Amino acid sequence: MDCPRWLPLESNPEVCFVNCLGMRPTWQFGDVYGLDPELLSMVPRPVCAVLLLFPVTDKYEAFKKEEEERLKDQEVSPDVYFIKQTIGNACGTIGLIHAVANNQSHLEFESDSPLKKFIEQTTKMTAEERAAFLEKDESIRVTHESSAQEGQTEAPSLDEKVNLHFIAFVNVGGHLYELDGRKPSPVVHGKTSEDNFLEDAIEVCKIFMARDPQEVRFTIIALSKDSY
Repeated sequence: MDCPRWLPLESNPEVCFVNCLGMRPTWQFGDVYGLDPELLSMVPRPVCAVLLLFPVTDKYEAFKKEEEERLKDQEVSPDVYFIKQTIGNACGTIGLIHAVANNQSHLEFESDSPLKKFIEQTTKMTAEERAAFLEKDESIRVTHESSAQEGQTEAPSLDEKVNLHFIAFVNVGGHLYELDGRKPSPVVHGKTSEDNFLEDAIEVCKIFMARDPQEVRFTIIALSKDSY
């Protein structure tokens, strides 16, 4: 059976649609404009999540396959919220859910927030059950597709092959986790802290970039506390 497909989200944070799903703008998504310390210092702090948009190349797919063997031996905290991706082109939404669901203690929601409701309803589910639940969630699907169509460029068709992929990085229990719904489980990247989280996540992003040095299609977005 074919998996359902959604329109892909753009990389620009203006179409990151969490506010439309009832997350209050006390924390905001914003671009990270460079990886050197001076540019990173411009990112508002604290940062509670980082999204990476990157190209899925043959080199990356080969690495991902090899990495899966190592993932079997890692210890993942039961406090990490992880959802599998079973919907085509939904990686942007999956990344946003990962960023928000693992930072509920920081974030604020409207009382009728569909996103908060989805997270609460799926808290005790497995990653696969959460994926099946998302397939049936009309409020998130409709908001996703309206956001995709409101982007700065013309939205591609449902059938158009998109080889860019969103993943999220979060700090859970003092450990840096990479959350990618295409992988069998979260990936642990060692220890981190609230103060060093952005720099630690950026170091992992640099590894993605070094794997495909000819590529320039990388975008990094940080979820930061609104400074205004």
